[in-house]
Amino acid sequence: MQSENNTQSARVEKPLLSLQGITKAFPGTLANDNVGFDIGHGEIHALLGENGAGKSTLVKIIYGVLKADAGEVIWDGQAMTVAGPAAARQRGIGMVFQHFSLFEAMTVQENIGLAVTDEKDRKILRQSIIDVSHGYGLPLDPDRHVHTMSVGERQRIEIVRCLLANPKLLILDEPTSVLTPQEVARLFETLNKLSSEGCAILYISHKLHEVQELCEHATILRGGKVVGECNPKVETPRSMAELMIGDKLTPPERNKPDLSGAPTRLEVSNLSLPSDNPFGVDLDKVSFAVKGGEILGVAGIAGSGQVELMAALAGETVIADNDDCVRIDGNAVAAHGPGKRRHLGAVFVPEERNGHGAVPAMTLADNAFLTGFRRMNLIKNGLIQTEPTEAFANDIIQSFDVRTTGPAAEAGSLSGGNLQKFIVGREVRQEPGVMAINQPTWGVDAGAAAAIHQQLIDLSGRGAAVLVISQDLDEIFAVCDHICVMAEGHLSDVRPIGDVSVEEIGILMGGLHDQAASPATSQAEA
Repeated sequence: MQSENNTQSARVEKPLLSLQGITKAFPGTLANDNVGFDIGHGEIHALLGENGAGKSTLVKIIYGVLKADAGEVIWDGQAMTVAGPAAARQRGIGMVFQHFSLFEAMTVQENIGLAVTDEKDRKILRQSIIDVSHGYGLPLDPDRHVHTMSVGERQRIEIVRCLLANPKLLILDEPTSVLTPQEVARLFETLNKLSSEGCAILYISHKLHEVQELCEHATILRGGKVVGECNPKVETPRSMAELMIGDKLTPPERNKPDLSGAPTRLEVSNLSLPSDNPFGVDLDKVSFAVKGGEILGVAGIAGSGQVELMAALAGETVIADNDDCVRIDGNAVAAHGPGKRRHLGAVFVPEERNGHGAVPAMTLADNAFLTGFRRMNLIKNGLIQTEPTEAFANDIIQSFDVRTTGPAAEAGSLSGGNLQKFIVGREVRQEPGVMAINQPTWGVDAGAAAAIHQQLIDLSGRGAAVLVISQDLDEIFAVCDHICVMAEGHLSDVRPIGDVSVEEIGILMGGLHDQAASPATSQAEA
């Protein structure tokens, strides 16, 4: 690694993009502080940093979403002023955002068509979407409405929309957060092909093993400043994480729990639920149980029924004719909404943080109140208690190291990872008896992911039953005691985490339950 004072050396000759002294301030924070680095033609360049380090602000400046307060963007040897994303696309700059810029009421084709101005291209757009999406292993139905799609499927739209434009520079902000390992491998094949054809790629990811595999150079931001550069191929994921946080990385610690005699706190029995939209997934006789002190992982590729399962657990979907199919601490709740379930001590974290887990236009204090008012005693005589609510939000901010200006900051002003830390912290600090969480560390940096994992482990250590739904097998193997797989609305048998391999789980994720290598072991026998 090069030192902080030597980050501008070893530049490629005639770079495609050169950033010089980029500075951008927002009220209360300096997001980018004299940032500079180069990207060469065909180079795959990683931009690394903690949540809130200034990565997203920087790429938004390149893409024309934001304007720098100072500094220059040099494009192919000439100073460039980008009036907006349309102008950036005309220059050959494409971007896949971490948070999707899609209209949910429109179809895939209609969303992609918004960026297509050429009439000839619009006429062949439908077939182009089919050809490109299937060719890159990210199949899309052009006629499907976005609101019916999972997070992983929506990410495919963003990637395909960019690839249709044949960009000279492709900016990817956490592109694989909700993709399966197979989709990631296919995407990497695509990116390497684009690179060989001269397309430069600026790659932002907290999945450092992917950075190590894909990228040939990395620039590291911390606190809005460039603090170093490295070659990912001669680093390890851990060493890169430590460069990002400026400290040693502490992996989560977990002792194998003794579950003998532990009470069953969350139980699902023969849950069958037809989806209420034509592109959803029907749940078919889903059964599992989670004991106090246990963490159960549900693996599966996007769109396998995880969203429907989470809605049934949280009470967003009620099952009026089968109240017993979901029980919390022995209480039948399937026919009741979220209120009763939270009253019984259950909390829930959905996969989509913006608009579902939090209201972007509301303050952090208000968002803390939304789910914590009962368990944290934030109402008295029918009135909101302002000071206790702000104290609760402050406690979350401090305990989970949420990088923000304070509880009065709007949720939408936080980076994706910091908002995720806040939402997880909001639920954990309520000391629930049952927690169900979907994609707990989506878009979260390595240090914050380790902290969230430790909080889930500690919560289970205090007797809570924790259900983790995740597409990240590394995450499941790191924190869970047992594992099962959701595929096409079916749930495999629950197995001890030490009795299965990644290869077996991959087979189950593909829906081939009969090909799993070894017989299921019941949870009761574990």
